[in-house]
Amino acid sequence: MTERGMIFNGEMTRAILDGRKTQTRRIMKVQPSEDFTPMNMALETDYKARWYTPGVVDKDGYLQPASKKVFGVSNENEGYSCPFGAVGDRIWVRETFQGPLFDYDLMDSYCKDPTPFEKPEFCVYKADGVPAPEFYDADDELHCCWRPSIHMPRWASRILLEITDVRVERLNSISEEDAGREGYPAVPSPYGGHMDKWLWFRQLWDGIYPEQSFKHNPWVWVLSFKRVEGGAA
Repeated sequence: MTERGMIFNGEMTRAILDGRKTQTRRIMKVQPSEDFTPMNMALETDYKARWYTPGVVDKDGYLQPASKKVFGVSNENEGYSCPFGAVGDRIWVRETFQGPLFDYDLMDSYCKDPTPFEKPEFCVYKADGVPAPEFYDADDELHCCWRPSIHMPRWASRILLEITDVRVERLNSISEEDAGREGYPAVPSPYGGHMDKWLWFRQLWDGIYPEQSFKHNPWVWVLSFKRVEGGAA
């Protein structure tokens, strides 16, 4: 089992905490060909990721099996390894936060050994809807700010996820049901009723990935997950 960090914005972090988000889509860094059709070992069309042994060309120009298996999707001509892990691997959520925070009279203890303070209980998280915290640093300078999610260390993460399924698909292929699993808030629309799940997800995606919007219809990794112990809620 391997653990990897993954960035989620505040809205999606909140959806995970609320139990509304159990799926995430991430753009495949290397895009398959337009007519790519992944297959399983029986040479049947199968978009589900699996362990397979890729072929490599040796120094004499012959195709040989690689030294180790990879987890991903492939057919006879193309293969793509999933960079986010395999089923059973874990993802620790990287979110906007601040910490460690503690009473100023503990500063000497922190400077001598910060380890006891490097826990989620000494952090605050923007996704909880709280204002940016004020705190003094070791030089007695006052700050009021958040730390970006990309700078979150493992010890500060309060959410641990376990991958339960991996597959690939074109972005526009998302179903209404899966759009709901992406964190659909089910809040009333400004015009009455509720916004369509598919339309909600399209607006969400285009806001996060304007360069790879729905009209570009990129290939994406589809990761399903469940929340497990390993961080404080």
